[in-house]
Amino acid sequence: MIASKRIGMAGHSLGGDAAAATMAVDKRVRAGANLDGTFHPAVALDRPFQLMGSQSDHVPGKDHTWDEGWTKMSGWKRWLTVARTDHSSFTDLSILQRAAGMSSPDALSPQRSLELTRAYVGAFFDRHLKGRRQPLLDGPSPAGPEVAFHNP
Repeated sequence: MIASKRIGMAGHSLGGDAAAATMAVDKRVRAGANLDGTFHPAVALDRPFQLMGSQSDHVPGKDHTWDEGWTKMSGWKRWLTVARTDHSSFTDLSILQRAAGMSSPDALSPQRSLELTRAYVGAFFDRHLKGRRQPLLDGPSPAGPEVAFHNP
């Protein structure tokens, strides 16, 4: 049986846009997350949503779709970027890229970027779908010094 009060959706790249687009038309999805994806277009959201992406591409003013999306979000929201990451850092593809020598030598290790992704996305869904307090989402933390919080 599906717990209809605890449905969340997260996606990477186009999947992040799909999470937002789905939430815009399906009220059963209570919380969503976009991992380094561009919005096509940004949609109005009234439920919790978290943006998490690379600092090289998604700081305020860099990706206009995140800037626009942020202004259309009226529910709980967080905009996080992670230092020394790129588009694939939020998936296990980063492990394969590192093994093949296709990642920058000064990039955050795939293990660390995935650890941060799991921690922050997990905390987000635990907070909004299970009602568990998550101090990790309150602001910068010693547990995630690579993670910047943006509240434009």
